Amino acid sequence: MAGLRKSILAMLAISLLAIAVSQEIDMLLINYHIHITNNLPLENNVPTLLLHCRSKDDDLGERAMYVGDDYKWDAKINVRHTTLFSCNAQWTKGKQRHFDAFTASRDEERCQKYHNSCLWSVRSDGIYFSNDNSTWNNAYPW
Repeated sequence: MAGLRKSILAMLAISLLAIAVSQEIDMLLINYHIHITNNLPLENNVPTLLLHCRSKDDDLGERAMYVGDDYKWDAKINVRHTTLFSCNAQWTKGKQRHFDAFTASRDEERCQKYHNSCLWSVRSDGIYFSNDNSTWNNAYPW
């Protein structure tokens, strides 16, 4: 009887471990879509925003963005859940702001609400975040 209990407990522990590992692998396979849109005021149809984004491992380069341009890329969360993409935004009006466009610890759950997307909008009073494309919060004022 004791041997049967040990076997059942061992099978239960293995099953629970397999479920936990499966869920962790699923989280690591999710593509998160980061979008940064230039919603600054129009200025003579010239790029109004310089945006440079990077992680520890990937430099996405600098982009000159016209009004309405959408800078987008996908990211996966690493095993340690430390994935971080930060950006430097420079508006031609002389304002500059560094911000975290994707942080695994902050965005893993909140960006799943809208098709695994983190949405950013650069505006004249700051950089806004949305995870549903309808409610926008000024997360990084200029």
